[in-house]
Amino acid sequence: MNKFVFFGGKGGVGKTTVSSAYGLKCARDGLRTLLVSTDPAHSTSDVFDQQFDDDPTAVDGHENLWAMELDPDEEVKRHMQSIKRAMSDQVSPAIVNEIDRQIELAHRTPGAYEAALFDRFIDVMRDSDDFDRVIFDTSPTGGTLRLLALPEFLESWIERLTQKRKESVDLFEKAAIGDAEAREKLKEDPIIERLTERKENFEFAGRTLHDDAVFYLVLNPDELSIEESHRAVEDLRDAGLTVGGLVVNKVAPEPEAGETGRGATYLRERHETEQARLDRIRTEFDQPVVAVIEQRVSEVKGSLLDEVTGELDIDVAASPPPT
Repeated sequence: MNKFVFFGGKGGVGKTTVSSAYGLKCARDGLRTLLVSTDPAHSTSDVFDQQFDDDPTAVDGHENLWAMELDPDEEVKRHMQSIKRAMSDQVSPAIVNEIDRQIELAHRTPGAYEAALFDRFIDVMRDSDDFDRVIFDTSPTGGTLRLLALPEFLESWIERLTQKRKESVDLFEKAAIGDAEAREKLKEDPIIERLTERKENFEFAGRTLHDDAVFYLVLNPDELSIEESHRAVEDLRDAGLTVGGLVVNKVAPEPEAGETGRGATYLRERHETEQARLDRIRTEFDQPVVAVIEQRVSEVKGSLLDEVTGELDIDVAASPPPT
């Protein structure tokens, strides 16, 4: 099993339940496990009845298990402040306010959350030496896929920006101070240094996601969830990412044979419909169904989380690091 494990799927399918159960499974098998939530709902705290923030915190009552929750709003603010500080150091005071305004506008556009969260993804992956397994309870499928696609697009974009910056600095410095000193100034240019650092971060992320990560899709036995999962599998494949399997969650239990009445009739019909959809899932997808989890009456935590943990047929043993 790869070090980094992602659980994705459309909103509301039960990613937090499944990722928490798998985290518990890994921890009980002796792996130092970090569970990372990037879902704005932050249900991880509810599952373990413990508040988490953006630093790894030991989960009470569970050895080898840590959890952290990344707040998209806070990450966007932090990302924006970082850019403002970097830009303010490079421009004249006269245009600082205009730059601030443009950055504020940029961070209100679609994709701002994904860009900010991706920086934290990189931080978590880079700083994960203390853990054997890092599990990401990701945001809904669309945002996650945009997030995971960023390295490929941004690497080439940064390369072009860096080249333009080098050409600009070279021409300006030659005109101002001569050719010899221009070469020295170019080496020390802070913007080129920052762009190079960003490029290296994206290269690291792309390499890690391709070589040491696996993605599981969580879905419910309904038409919308199945179709969404088909699209997600194709997008993940196109991005060169590994899809390890499918977890079908919130499946209606079968009533006892002797049960009658309106409720039992409804449950029996729903169970039959969902079993047909399960057959369809097993037929249409190349990926294996690694768990079928029945719908629980109450929220999954405590002993119910233990039950779900036992139902996950996902490998726990760590793979050797890529060479």
